[in-house]
Amino acid sequence: MSERRARVWAGIDAGEGHHWAVAVDETGATLWSKKIDNDESAILAALGEILELAGEVHWAVDISGTSSALLLALLAARGQQAVYVPGRTVNRMSGAYRGEAKTDARDVYVIAETARQRRDFAVIDVPAQLAADLALLTAHRSGLVAGRVRLVNRLRDVLTGIFPALERAFDYSSHKGALVLLTGYQTPAVLRRRGRARLTAWLANRGVRGADAVAATALEAAQAQRTALPGEDVAAQIVADLAAQVLALDDRLKRIDKQIRDTFRSHPQAEIIESLPGMGPVLGAEFVVSAGDLSAYVDAGHLASAAGLVPVPRDSGRRTGNLHRPKRYSRRLRRVFYMSAQTSIIREGPNRDFCLKKRAEGCKHVQAVIALARRRASVLWALLRDGRVFTSAPPVTQAA
Repeated sequence: MSERRARVWAGIDAGEGHHWAVAVDETGATLWSKKIDNDESAILAALGEILELAGEVHWAVDISGTSSALLLALLAARGQQAVYVPGRTVNRMSGAYRGEAKTDARDVYVIAETARQRRDFAVIDVPAQLAADLALLTAHRSGLVAGRVRLVNRLRDVLTGIFPALERAFDYSSHKGALVLLTGYQTPAVLRRRGRARLTAWLANRGVRGADAVAATALEAAQAQRTALPGEDVAAQIVADLAAQVLALDDRLKRIDKQIRDTFRSHPQAEIIESLPGMGPVLGAEFVVSAGDLSAYVDAGHLASAAGLVPVPRDSGRRTGNLHRPKRYSRRLRRVFYMSAQTSIIREGPNRDFCLKKRAEGCKHVQAVIALARRRASVLWALLRDGRVFTSAPPVTQAA
């Protein structure tokens, strides 16, 4: 322990409450192993001890999310970089070592050993302030959207139990007027007593567009059901509460969308990214977060590969040309290009024609959309490389 090595490899099994770190030398012998609280002073003390072991330390971490944020920031502050060793790799490499025990100490030893033997792991960059802000905002927005979906599904389920005709009458995931209606009226009898004229006025006073049409549809559903079902009163209260929650959540989503838009447009490349049809500020922000530093992508093919848009071969023996979808790629980055391609099909004629051509060649719809997303990744990479905005030329004509 007293002899200072030239190089050591330090693996860290990150966790919410504590981390476990192991340092190994060139032979794989353990030089240092300790549990570290996820606290600044404890982490700094451990980093100091590991850095004293050798002149050069190679760091490897199995998590690059929130639980390792403080650790990675402290490493960056000391001029150190860490690579990301995926959990799938750790799991498979564990089988190459003796024993079947599953402990933090053994897992982190595998992380350090894997980093010692391989040099192709991606380096984890501590995001700049703007990228960190966008990461938090987009993650928060995703959580709100998921919560909204759960609320709408619960609302429709409860409403079906007391008033199925009204549940069928509107799409509550996108019809604000229908949600406003449910905050005040949830049962057939109450709607019939209110009448069309007074119901229309009530909706109009609350800013509902097409109040008369909403009232007419609701009353038509009310006329179709004359039976009061068990639990109707309690269910009506629950429906009103759920509708109010969805409306409040919509207001929160509008505020966070504005915050994302304002934050994203302060990015130096925001105008270029947003100029590509189908790439609005929200998808643009998700692209900045998921893609990271574009200098890490040598060419457009590397960007498309990171998004899982490039097939991988599985050849063996006489089997050649056997292509499959990749399993290891950034799901968020793929979603960005896939969703932007879907949007551009709706809004842009050339992209729609491209997909129709692919369908005529025998591709399924998903395959055609993935092909378009691959082209769009190439176009966006070229635009960012050249520092120019997208022109009126259709993206499918650009070089891949």
